Amino acid sequence: MKNALLIAMEFNALLPPLETPGHTEGYEGFFHLAELHGGVERARMSYIIRDHSMERFRQRKAAVQEAARQLNLRYGPGTVQAEVKDQYYNMYEILKDRMEIVQLAEAAMGAAGIGRPSHSPIRGGTDGCRLTYMGLPCPNLPTGGYNAHGRFEYIPVESLKTGVRIVRAVLSQELLERTLRGA
Repeated sequence: MKNALLIAMEFNALLPPLETPGHTEGYEGFFHLAELHGGVERARMSYIIRDHSMERFRQRKAAVQEAARQLNLRYGPGTVQAEVKDQYYNMYEILKDRMEIVQLAEAAMGAAGIGRPSHSPIRGGTDGCRLTYMGLPCPNLPTGGYNAHGRFEYIPVESLKTGVRIVRAVLSQELLERTLRGA
């Protein structure tokens, strides 16, 4: 008798155990087990795979396929099916050739009183990533939020007001022209 839950556990164990969100940071990629449902007869797992390097991203997707292949060798063809769908890519792949857009965002933050913005990796998928790959290059603007995706997530009212000032500055024709001129 094959136990789908035990096979699911084996699948997870075939992925690098220290390459999960809890063991990585910054620009390190990861495998994130987001859901596991099932019983003895059937199990379904859902992972989020992220990496800032497109090559390492491809390698991670290949690792998932290889884990499925190994388990199918062990338990028989068709025991494990791994479906990999791309969701988000690192927007830098596109923005590196469109830095005037990043400069506009930086200038808008300066105009909003933030000062010199810092750049830090975002380890999850964002609307900016999705829009960038749909043809609208769009760097992420700060939200001023805390405890993202947790039950204590919040954004102070002052941060929301700053966000409005940033968007207004981005839309300012004068700032746009100055940024594109390189002034």
